[in-house]
Amino acid sequence: MPPVEPLSLLAGDEWRTREEAHQQRVRRYADPYLARRSAGRKHPVEDFLFTYYTQKPGQLLRWHPGSGVVLAGEAAAARSGWKHYRTLDDGELAAAGLPPGTTAVTFDRGAFLADRREAVAFVDIILRGTAARPAQFGCFGLHEWAMVYRQDKFDLRHEYLRLRLGSEGTDKVVEDNRIRCSHFDAFRFYTPDAAGLNELTPTRENQRHMEQPGCLHANMDLYKWAYKLLPALPSELVMDCFELSWRIRAMDMQASPYDLAEWGYPPVQIETPEGKAAYVEHQRAFAAEAAALRSLLAQSLAPLSATVLP
Repeated sequence: MPPVEPLSLLAGDEWRTREEAHQQRVRRYADPYLARRSAGRKHPVEDFLFTYYTQKPGQLLRWHPGSGVVLAGEAAAARSGWKHYRTLDDGELAAAGLPPGTTAVTFDRGAFLADRREAVAFVDIILRGTAARPAQFGCFGLHEWAMVYRQDKFDLRHEYLRLRLGSEGTDKVVEDNRIRCSHFDAFRFYTPDAAGLNELTPTRENQRHMEQPGCLHANMDLYKWAYKLLPALPSELVMDCFELSWRIRAMDMQASPYDLAEWGYPPVQIETPEGKAAYVEHQRAFAAEAAALRSLLAQSLAPLSATVLP
């Protein structure tokens, strides 16, 4: 049984303002995606966070205040049926300064931990382990190139993108550089011939030991770890992670072998010394932003992980 959590009442006008601001923030990204999906169109950069990750726009639109916050009144009543929410008892209502019979809801910590204990433990391990390792900045985004290495041999074709340097030019970039990807969810998409060129062998089993804070994909995944902890976290923090992931995805694709000029994304030419330097500059800046968010996530997770870790 987790320890009793202190609760604080959030004024109705304040939380409804926050809810509206959050929904506007989400719609900036979600509405164009939904419009494209309805029209049967795709975007190689801006669809990614809604198609690769499992959090859907409707789920992301829901605003959550996070653990320990009480919402009261008619506007909060619908949340009594939301997963991992609960209504306050009379004693809790009195402690919050609310009259008996008031409809008030808060995060259901006990039910959440009963359902998500393993997820909480794993995210804690990933966050703390990644933060403790030195950042590596020598990959130059070559994971994207390795995914199409010798694509002619394997009859791989992206349905609507062309390679900026062509197949032979792309293969030469892979062969002329060290491939040192530490992230399993990038490595698993390598072509068979490229997998043997990677100097590391990331797996799902060793992921917790290999994630490092310079990796673009590890930093993008802060969004994944954040939304998996909803509604224990405030939605504003989840969206901070989303927006960082959005910007990382854009640069990751600019440094890829694809020609995205018609989509408005000029290339980061990592096959040149200048392009490599630009890539590392962006990578370091993203790593600094990610470090701050990783720390905030770990702090928010601490009261939960303390109950599930030995």
